[in-house]
Amino acid sequence: MIQLQERREPSSFSLFNLGFRPFFLAGALSAVILITLWLVIYSRGYQPNYYGLGIHWHAHEMLFGFSIAIIAGFLLTAVRTWTNVQTLYGWPLAALFALWLLARLLPAFESVPHMLIALTDLAFIPLVAVSIAWPIIKSQNYKNLLFVPILLSFFIANLLVHLELMGLTEGTLAKGIHLGLFLIIMVISIIGGRVIPFFTEKGAAGTQSTKYAFIERTIIPLTALWVISTLTHYTIVIAVLSTALGMMNLIRLWGWFSRKIFAVPLVWILQLSYLFVIIGYLFYPLSLLDLLNPSIAYHAFAVGGIGGLTLGMMSRVSLGHTGRPLAAGPMMITAFVLLMLSALLRISIDIMPLSYTGTLHLSGSLWIIAWLLFLIKYTSILIKPRVDGLYG
Repeated sequence: MIQLQERREPSSFSLFNLGFRPFFLAGALSAVILITLWLVIYSRGYQPNYYGLGIHWHAHEMLFGFSIAIIAGFLLTAVRTWTNVQTLYGWPLAALFALWLLARLLPAFESVPHMLIALTDLAFIPLVAVSIAWPIIKSQNYKNLLFVPILLSFFIANLLVHLELMGLTEGTLAKGIHLGLFLIIMVISIIGGRVIPFFTEKGAAGTQSTKYAFIERTIIPLTALWVISTLTHYTIVIAVLSTALGMMNLIRLWGWFSRKIFAVPLVWILQLSYLFVIIGYLFYPLSLLDLLNPSIAYHAFAVGGIGGLTLGMMSRVSLGHTGRPLAAGPMMITAFVLLMLSALLRISIDIMPLSYTGTLHLSGSLWIIAWLLFLIKYTSILIKPRVDGLYG
């Protein structure tokens, strides 16, 4: 690893200077492509010949393609800040990115052996874990080693999917998909608890976030217990834990909230998106009791929670780590609003006056436009060097 103090001159093409750059750009692009393909596939009534994944292709790629790319980009960037030790850059970062991209493309070719597809996709997450573990250990920043077992849990979730696709197991695919989704919610709980109140205080002048000690001490262990419980058949336990986490996160969010955030788009998008995570927690027990379509709870987590928080975090991180002012212009404010509307439509799909398919297409179209706006605004920012001349 190279210490941050060592001087390196950025070139005009800076895509592989720091982890957030290639993975945020590719993640945004995949958010557009995947949902566009999904809407076409769904409306035509057929499933893609994609490594035998069928209907689960959409869920797998949104979790282990799109979401994992954003998490990887964030961690490879944040760990450098936390440890003051340089994370991957240059050709090693390009190689890691190429592996992620290859895993997305290989299943589209029928001649590629399924074992090769699985091994390529499965290799990415452990390599990300190793890439962040080394600087954390070197700097003795041991509290952030928490992310290594979480990444390895993502590996297990992805493995459960691939084992069934290769015909080696039965009934593990759905467990892997759900485990992947809930692990992302756990990552959001950890990172959100650190950065949302901090960004709120820095972004909305005069605000003071309140943190409740008991909640901050217990919410992550309880979230881990909830994630583990979802792998069991103890429905009542899962429902109780999910409801408790919904209420705890609601109290947590209330402590961060101030009316002043609505003057700062880079803050309100994070808090409104976190509210969708809470909705997911509270809807999930209803789905377990057959009082609500499970898809509604999953998409509260996924579209509003994961989608909104990634869009908001990527927008802010990309500005901050390229030396630009932390301000969202009209284009990104529009993107934030469209994504929130997309999430509202998706979780209201069963009660909308439009047809199910019509509402699905409207929600998906708003999602696509939001991410296209991000690409229009940020592609050059992510490719070009920092405006202050520093490397990163």
